[in-house]
Amino acid sequence: MKSIVIHAAKDLRIEDRPEETPGPGEVRIAMAAGGICGSDLHYFHNGGFGDVRLKEPMILGHEVSGHIAALGDGVTGLHEGQLVAISPSRPCGHCRFCREAMYNQCLNMRFYGSAMPFPHIQGAFRQSLIANAIQCAPADGLTPGEAAMAEPLAVTLHAVRQAGPIFGKSVLVTGCGPIGILSILAARRAGADLIVATDLGEFTLDMAKKAGADVTINMATNGDDLAAYSAEKGTFDVLFECSGAAPALKGAIPAMRPGGTIVQLGLGGDMQLPVQAMTAKELSLKGSFRFHDEFFTGVSLMQKGLIDVKPFITQTFALDAAIEAFETAGDRSKAVKAQIDFTKAA
Repeated sequence: MKSIVIHAAKDLRIEDRPEETPGPGEVRIAMAAGGICGSDLHYFHNGGFGDVRLKEPMILGHEVSGHIAALGDGVTGLHEGQLVAISPSRPCGHCRFCREAMYNQCLNMRFYGSAMPFPHIQGAFRQSLIANAIQCAPADGLTPGEAAMAEPLAVTLHAVRQAGPIFGKSVLVTGCGPIGILSILAARRAGADLIVATDLGEFTLDMAKKAGADVTINMATNGDDLAAYSAEKGTFDVLFECSGAAPALKGAIPAMRPGGTIVQLGLGGDMQLPVQAMTAKELSLKGSFRFHDEFFTGVSLMQKGLIDVKPFITQTFALDAAIEAFETAGDRSKAVKAQIDFTKAA
């Protein structure tokens, strides 16, 4: 089977890897679609991020869907040919955090396409994948592309949970890449009233409008427009910081109302915080890292038509065009979510 393997920065190869047979409780999946994530791009452009560096070749990818090709012994509730979204999150179930139902903090997490541990956890950008049946969310009624969006959607649903009740509240979203766009959708579904989105490019801001943002602000050309929300100690109850850029967070603080909540999703490296301003406003800072049961909720919301991700799948490439796909995925002047179609390969 063909797999997309990263060896070093800018060294992406399509290689043949052996197919495997599902064991008890497992399924073999013929992969259909895979979305290129920011972490995939870090490996592609830089060979890693922060202290996480490639030490051996690794199959990339964790935003995937496919059709069940074979069932292992004891698998029920799934059938051959069925489209499933595949959660990349595989907590051990036994460590102290799993016992406390904090599965996203598992000490022995096996998350597809991660160089955090060594040996690395191989990813899901391959034509055939063996997965645990419990990772598979039936995606009947969705396209493979939509089903592959379940993972980034789950990230934002978890962030909304971290924010607490936001019904009727005012929300600021900084950074309108895939996570920012999906945060707008998730916040609106949770009942947010006013949603303002900021970014540095018109393409992403146009996408934010499509996602339902009430107001968009280009911080490169109209940054002063955000200042209007700073009057009388600020406007926003919740900030979803999706850029991972310190200037975005610093610039948002004056627009936060006292007692507001900052949810940090963007992972751009360590950031200096304006602690004095945050303290004076009694702001809460919450991290948001991955997800767990939100994955299956996200699939259900898409199936019911309550969240529509289709407009934000901006490009689809054949497997053999993987390098072009990665080069395009990081271009925020034309791409929100670029995906790979694993059924199209020479």
